[in-house]
Amino acid sequence: MKQLSNLSSPQLSNWLTQASKQAKKGTLPNYIPLLQQTNPSLLSICIITKNNYLLTQGDSYIKFPLMSIIKPFLLLHLLSKFGAKSIFKKVASEPSNYPFNSLEQLQLDQGFPRNPMINSGALTLASLLPGKDSDTRCHNLQQWLNKQSQCQLFLDELMLKSVQSLPNPCNQAIINELTRTNHINDPETTLDTYNKICCLSGTIIDLAKLGLLLINPPKIDSKNASIVREMMTTCGLYEASKKFTDKIGFPSKSGVSGAILSIVPEQGAIACYSPPLNTQGNSVGSLYLIEKIANYLKS
Repeated sequence: MKQLSNLSSPQLSNWLTQASKQAKKGTLPNYIPLLQQTNPSLLSICIITKNNYLLTQGDSYIKFPLMSIIKPFLLLHLLSKFGAKSIFKKVASEPSNYPFNSLEQLQLDQGFPRNPMINSGALTLASLLPGKDSDTRCHNLQQWLNKQSQCQLFLDELMLKSVQSLPNPCNQAIINELTRTNHINDPETTLDTYNKICCLSGTIIDLAKLGLLLINPPKIDSKNASIVREMMTTCGLYEASKKFTDKIGFPSKSGVSGAILSIVPEQGAIACYSPPLNTQGNSVGSLYLIEKIANYLKS
């Protein structure tokens, strides 16, 4: 396999031009007003290796919310704090063929969340974060991630207000079901915590630095990093995960802000940002870039 560090800036620039055209096939999410107002032509990428080679192009100064990309790092934090045995008593580790916000999947599983990468699993894990209230829980996770990865995540208060401005009936239904089945016992704090951690924001470079936490990090148990990578491989792109894994093979996680993080095993991380999404909630432009890089590395 070729090395990420061998990728040339002109080659990457060419792919970005192509990705910007592909992105026009996607649409902006309509259930978070501020995301719907995002410039659809924004596009950025950051590649960082475990040897600290860094290559970035596009709108790399733009800050965006991680949204669901926080999920693997929520899992990593809780694995580090409580251990795998304790965490997987609360949430399973099986892929789902249903959308990320499916109530039906949760009901079919009798209220036991299918995996940590869908909303039911992430809401359950958010309820386990230590802290007296949602502000403390979010702040503790933010500080831990910033310390571990040397990034500068911050809570985007405007994005949080936008998320809270419209009711999310899917997440509310999931919360109600989790409460009914005794998987969580403080629904209001849990949902508020979840909304806040999804609004933790940063640049494409911050996202790539987070990705390095999953590749032999010095202060993270390698077993925990391995568990998170496996969850990203089987569940990170929701119902598109199996197809993506068969085609690309990189552990990956997407967010509805348009970002995707992919891990190249033993090498480094690829972070992409392009707001327009496909019908499954994954960034069209980001998927295109990751596929181009994967094909390059395997050629």
